[in-house]
Amino acid sequence: MAQRLPVASCLIAAAIFISACGGARESDTASTSTSSPAPAATGEPDEEGPGTDLEQLAERIVRQSAGVTQGEHVLITGGAQDQELLENIAVHVRRAGAFPLVTLSSDRMGKRLFHDVPAELDTQRNTLWMKLAEHVDAVITVVDNLEEGHLADAEPARVAARANAAQPMVEAFLKRGVRQVEVGNGLYPTEWRARRYGMDHADLKKTFWEGVNVDYSSLAARAGEVSKVLAGGSEIHVTDPHGTDLKVRIQGRPVHSSDGVMSPEKAKKGGAAANVYLPAGEVYVTPVPGTAEGTIVRPSEYFEGQEIKDLRLTFAGGKLTSLTGSGPGFERMKAMYDAAGPGKEMFAVVDFGINPNIKLPADSGTGNWVPAGTVSLGMGNNVWAGGDNRSPYGFFVSLPGSSVTLDGRPIVEKGQLKM
Repeated sequence: MAQRLPVASCLIAAAIFISACGGARESDTASTSTSSPAPAATGEPDEEGPGTDLEQLAERIVRQSAGVTQGEHVLITGGAQDQELLENIAVHVRRAGAFPLVTLSSDRMGKRLFHDVPAELDTQRNTLWMKLAEHVDAVITVVDNLEEGHLADAEPARVAARANAAQPMVEAFLKRGVRQVEVGNGLYPTEWRARRYGMDHADLKKTFWEGVNVDYSSLAARAGEVSKVLAGGSEIHVTDPHGTDLKVRIQGRPVHSSDGVMSPEKAKKGGAAANVYLPAGEVYVTPVPGTAEGTIVRPSEYFEGQEIKDLRLTFAGGKLTSLTGSGPGFERMKAMYDAAGPGKEMFAVVDFGINPNIKLPADSGTGNWVPAGTVSLGMGNNVWAGGDNRSPYGFFVSLPGSSVTLDGRPIVEKGQLKM
């Protein structure tokens, strides 16, 4: 996989075009497939059609996932290929008595705003977005990444500089408790992403929309059950057939979920409680600081379109103490890690997928958060999950087929959720 940051971080990244979100929490995921890198999507209109009722989806996003109410200001952003959905969202925002602002982005514009803007401007604070943070009540982002690793040639030091410059804006959005909805969550159906999952484009599209259109009420109830189990536990132990073996304490830590529903209670809490990632279906908990011990192993991953082999992340005292691997993807990933600032090395989160509608091929080596029974781990930023590590950097991996015990009791067995 790679990164997951608060939705506001990804939105701001799109505005100043750092690559911090394109690698993932987008949340984007990298497959553990051993196939060669997939070709970039063309960005041409989808001849197969949208795959769902975009009018109903827009209403559901606005009313149920974002909880938009009269008089609010709602920022909506995405690519031109999703203009119909963005327009529908804007209409339903207005029908709720709120006021929409729609912005468009693209991979092409992102590349140009990075490579055609001088490096001396990388540390410049975006005062326009600081002003927006004072007025926006909710953000709805459709994340696409039509081209895999579209900023894979960006200098790591420049990426880090832009990420640091964006932090005051991220903090401003978080301080105001801005509600944040992301549509994509590493499953947005593109040709390259379908190949990463070992699927054809039509199957991924069907999977994506089935995941988005899951019964949110049932999903919220399931999230509540899983959250209750985790809240009553003390120590998590994660293992998998590839050699992953990691223990971490969670006693007393808050448990959050992305279940597709923005309740008044969640909206009032703000922060991690007010984040929704669609397709929804996750429950996550951050660690007791300093307690993560062990190793995460992935035999194959992709980072910004390049393969990593034999990735190993070793933690002691809650901090990364060893990072090894090989291949061009590892070189790029390590360079990005080295360029990042303090906090990048801290173990971040244990994330459990609970969405029954997301079913990926058993041999795809899925790198996605939401399929029921998937466990994801990582390091760096965990504000999105209820932690306090505000590092602009984050790196996460999903572990298909893993097993988890909570205080010795099995809660996931070989990728099957037992809670």
